[in-house]
Amino acid sequence: MSHFEEHIQVKGARVHNLKNIDITIPRDKLVVITGLSGSGKSSLAFDTIYAEGQRRYIETFSAYARQFLGGLERPDVDKIDGLSPVIAIEQKTTSKSPRSTVGTITEIYDFLRLLFARASDAYSYNTGEKMVSYSDEQIKKLITKSYNGKRINILAPIIRSRKGHYRELFEQIAKQGFVKVRTDGEIRDLVKGMKLDRYKTHDIEIVIDRLKIDTSVDNDKRLTETINTAMYHGDDVLMVIDQDTQEARYFSRNLMCPSSGISYPNPEPNNFSFNSPKGACPKCNGIGQLYQVNENKIIPDPNLSINAGALAPHGPQKKSWIFKQFETIAHRFGFSLNDPYKSIPDDAKQMIMYGGNDKFSVESKTLGVTRDYKIDFEGVANFIENQYNTAETTSLKRWAKEYMDKVVCDTCGGSRLRKESLYFKVNGLNISEIANKDIVEITNWFNDLPNHLSKKQLKISQEIIKEISARLQFLLDVGLDYLSLNRSSKSLSGGEAQRIRLATQIGSQLVGVLYILDEPSIGLHQRDNEKLINSLVSLRDVGNSVIVVEHDKDMIERADYVIDIGPKAGKYGGEIISIGTPKELKTHNTITADYLNGNKEIKVPEKRRKGNGKSITLKGCTGNNLKNVDVTFPLGKMIGVTGVSGSGKSTLINETLYPIMNAHYFNGVKKPMPYKSIKGLEHIDKVIDINQSPIGRTPRSNPATYTGVFSEIRSLFAKIPEAMIRGYKPGRFSFNVKGGRCETCQGGGLRVIEMNFLPDVYVECETCQGKRFNRETLEIRYKGKSISDVLDMTITEAVEFFEHIPKIYKKLKTIKDVGLGYITLGQQSTTLSGGEAQRIKLATELSKRDTGNTFYILDEPTTGLHFEDINVLMQVLNKLADKGNTVLIIEHNLDVIKMVDHIIDVGYEGGKGGGQIIAEGTPEEVANHKKSHTARFLKKELK
Repeated sequence: MSHFEEHIQVKGARVHNLKNIDITIPRDKLVVITGLSGSGKSSLAFDTIYAEGQRRYIETFSAYARQFLGGLERPDVDKIDGLSPVIAIEQKTTSKSPRSTVGTITEIYDFLRLLFARASDAYSYNTGEKMVSYSDEQIKKLITKSYNGKRINILAPIIRSRKGHYRELFEQIAKQGFVKVRTDGEIRDLVKGMKLDRYKTHDIEIVIDRLKIDTSVDNDKRLTETINTAMYHGDDVLMVIDQDTQEARYFSRNLMCPSSGISYPNPEPNNFSFNSPKGACPKCNGIGQLYQVNENKIIPDPNLSINAGALAPHGPQKKSWIFKQFETIAHRFGFSLNDPYKSIPDDAKQMIMYGGNDKFSVESKTLGVTRDYKIDFEGVANFIENQYNTAETTSLKRWAKEYMDKVVCDTCGGSRLRKESLYFKVNGLNISEIANKDIVEITNWFNDLPNHLSKKQLKISQEIIKEISARLQFLLDVGLDYLSLNRSSKSLSGGEAQRIRLATQIGSQLVGVLYILDEPSIGLHQRDNEKLINSLVSLRDVGNSVIVVEHDKDMIERADYVIDIGPKAGKYGGEIISIGTPKELKTHNTITADYLNGNKEIKVPEKRRKGNGKSITLKGCTGNNLKNVDVTFPLGKMIGVTGVSGSGKSTLINETLYPIMNAHYFNGVKKPMPYKSIKGLEHIDKVIDINQSPIGRTPRSNPATYTGVFSEIRSLFAKIPEAMIRGYKPGRFSFNVKGGRCETCQGGGLRVIEMNFLPDVYVECETCQGKRFNRETLEIRYKGKSISDVLDMTITEAVEFFEHIPKIYKKLKTIKDVGLGYITLGQQSTTLSGGEAQRIKLATELSKRDTGNTFYILDEPTTGLHFEDINVLMQVLNKLADKGNTVLIIEHNLDVIKMVDHIIDVGYEGGKGGGQIIAEGTPEEVANHKKSHTARFLKKELK
């Protein structure tokens, strides 16, 4: 092998903060890139190696095809050799569509649909009997055998249980040459003008033939023709009636119920897809949930009258068409619009809500005249529903949603499928029941399935079962045993979504590919970490190169090769400070090596906080997999919520506790998961939730605008005497509005030059030289610095520069305290790493005045953080708790867990095996628990 084929060589990488680095990465190995948050790990792995791999792939297309794909910018690197096809498995790539589920992403559901289309048994939804289907030859044999020597009628069913007079239908039948029909069980001659009662439901069959069955050749020929004619008119179903007993029996080419005669079309895979019109429930269109008008939201207070605003969507009385309609309805039912709503007659309420048409007259006693009134009213509830379904603007839809609840579809019961599709079963279960099971249960079910199938079914389904079992095993290998196939991909955490993609990639069995992963251990309990590392090792062993951006100690120690980027973060990083095997790494003098050797460590606090003696108690939580959980949160402490992935931590905190608190303090609209009661909310003033969502998706968003400090800086510049003389307002110093910004680049600092079918090129704006503002605005200076110079300062420089302006200083100081002193005020949010973005959110919340009674909720704040960053973060959180605030952290990282004052451990397993509180108390108390998985690992850390 040549040198190139064994290594990936990167020369002169300068993306973001990388300092013109050269590096050789071995191929077909598990390589970990580590370093402080913001040091340039993602810049090397994703923005250099992955971006170049993607660009080369797209360049293989024709120029014509490339113009539709949109070019990819060439990363700022001199050259990369030895690059193979690249697949990136990031955290941001899950679909937010309600139609996307774990089953559809992993393709397991597609194989399940195939299994049901080819090897399932159909049952009647009327009688529960097994459906049967016959060929014409089988039908002939059955009729000859069952009715030998008897007189029978053969009929073609054309109408089943439907209303109507059917006069035209009878005329049509007569024109085709038939002389008798059977209506509602009675055989009648067809006569001119014949019709039925249009308001009753009817069954109609055409009498095709009446004959006596024997075994003669003539009879055989006649029977064949009769069966063909009956099948043609009866849509592949025919009916045989014994003339003596009048007993009816059905036969069909399709699947059919032998008693009631209902038939299903022969199944195809899309009959079981909730994304196809053939399989989706017609009412909810395959979503499983729909919005329904809630009368209690339309009439929040029935003691009010209509004039006083009892109907919330319409408010108090005004001169409008709708109130004229209400007056007419009041005339009709004899009440006044000033009467309390609850005292209005029920018929009137029904008409107000659901509308109606009515004509009536009212005689005026005094004038002796009669007035005619006409009501043609849609109804308030119907109007809201129609607006939601048909409105073209999102604001109207949002307005309608305020008066609606999301409910499970009553037609399909949340299964998303048509009624017929749910009556196809394999080993007694329908496809929806299988998709509701968790991965462990489905795996066991499939392992046992071959014992319950017939020889024919087994032969058909052998390959399908093999494919499904292999994919299920990959999901188990990455620690996702608690998910079910119908779990919506919207509800997956970043780490879960990434591990599903990893399982799908292992399943594809590609060879010679370069995989780049972004912190796959996020959201994964220590117990499952081993499984994840083994999955990555198996990807490598098949013949792939694996590069992982990771901080996890176990992952670093199992790697073949480790690259440490530093020495610090931001402009002080971007260099390779250590490279080699994990053993060699430990001998180097770097921050990472110090933590791995134990020279540096995150210390266990000497004593735990006692709290303020008050608490919040939440009782009877039953959302998702929670099993009627009662939990107490002691206030004034740092609380850690732990447990294996999928045990119910997020359901308990993010879906139950936070929405209750948010609704109580800030009138939040998110509906909490079911619970019985909550006590103790009066002990705190407000709740703040810091989650993992990105802070800004546009290049115009930056730390200064997000934290709100830029508004203060603009106000300060507007107060400078020179600015006041010129009449400049704070808006003059914004790069997002006309006035002070450079209009050539519209305040972006860069200009995009479109190159048609080559990638767009970004060049510095020649008018403002990248300063974003026009010359007049830049003439206003504070302490010799223009607004553009301020945006180019690092946070550390800005803290010194603004130290005498308390409002600005306080916000900037908080950003510096969370370890982000190296980023510039104007750095684009899109270039911040995940760990940096989350800490900016944290700093924004921390800079707000804390009352000493605030409840902070953090969901895995260590995402993207190095050991050293975690140390800095914990110092900030400890300061908060020392002031008397309550800090609740959902976390798997043991360095955080060992520092909290109170642990709530949820378990025992994920999915159905979870949903209970198994241990509570200080880390030392929880570590002694016998069955808790967290305790086992925590014990080692506390030694």
